[in-house]
Amino acid sequence: MVKRRSIGFWMAALPIAFLLAFVGLPTVESFLYTLGYTGGPNAVVSAMAQNQVVAHHGPTLGVYTELFKMSPFRSDFISTLWVTILSVILLLVASWVIALYLRFSNGLLARIASTLYLIPMFIPSVIASYALVTFWNAGGFVDALAKHLGDPNFPSFGYTLFGVVIGNVWTGLPFSVLMLASGLRNVPDSLIEAARDVGARAWTVSLKILLPMNTLPLVIVTTFSCIGVLGAYTVPYLMGPTAPQLLGVAMANFFSAYNEPQQAEAMAVMVFILASVVGTWYVMANLKLDRRSGRI
Repeated sequence: MVKRRSIGFWMAALPIAFLLAFVGLPTVESFLYTLGYTGGPNAVVSAMAQNQVVAHHGPTLGVYTELFKMSPFRSDFISTLWVTILSVILLLVASWVIALYLRFSNGLLARIASTLYLIPMFIPSVIASYALVTFWNAGGFVDALAKHLGDPNFPSFGYTLFGVVIGNVWTGLPFSVLMLASGLRNVPDSLIEAARDVGARAWTVSLKILLPMNTLPLVIVTTFSCIGVLGAYTVPYLMGPTAPQLLGVAMANFFSAYNEPQQAEAMAVMVFILASVVGTWYVMANLKLDRRSGRI
């Protein structure tokens, strides 16, 4: 028994050591770099960097202060927040509606819909972004259709923040619908039929029975979608405007184009903190659900 446990320990220790060496330590060094520590492993990058803040008497938050003093960065930060919130809300609404339709429909249209919503999963985000820009941009299909119908001033969503929202919803739809649809399939038909027998309408069944019994899938979809949008690069880069930008694009520009890696890593720390807040909410929600179910 002890030998088996030791084998399991060493099998788990190898990937953990790999993560610590190639992910954990560089992450710690990058965080220290944002606090002004430019020596040691950060000596090479700091020797080539511009506009960096150096710690002389202990850690400093100077780089964060300087970033928030910049009006373009404040716009990028606020844009990232509202794009994330709006993307997650629209994604949840669209995914919930599609999952409900698939749960209660068995016709030909339902079978077609159950196939179509998976298509974005097999299309690279680069191709999807270019397709959406062509579809929504000025001179694209929607614009040409609107002009044909007599509306020459139809708004273009290409290279706008709302276009980024559309791209995020498109790319996140398959995972969200899969999670929510699987949760809805686990709800017994007897509960739904009992509610209908006492006169409950579809809206009441959805809010009083289906939604409370699918809290965990909703939490999972919300958490992973939020974290994914916060750190997204491809969709915001290809579909978003040049200003304001989302933090994923902004930190790449600061790192490579402006040669300011300290500022870029500070933005990465901010994204990590925001994602940690969402992750903490996910953990707390799971603990609460476990207590309710009596598992802990």
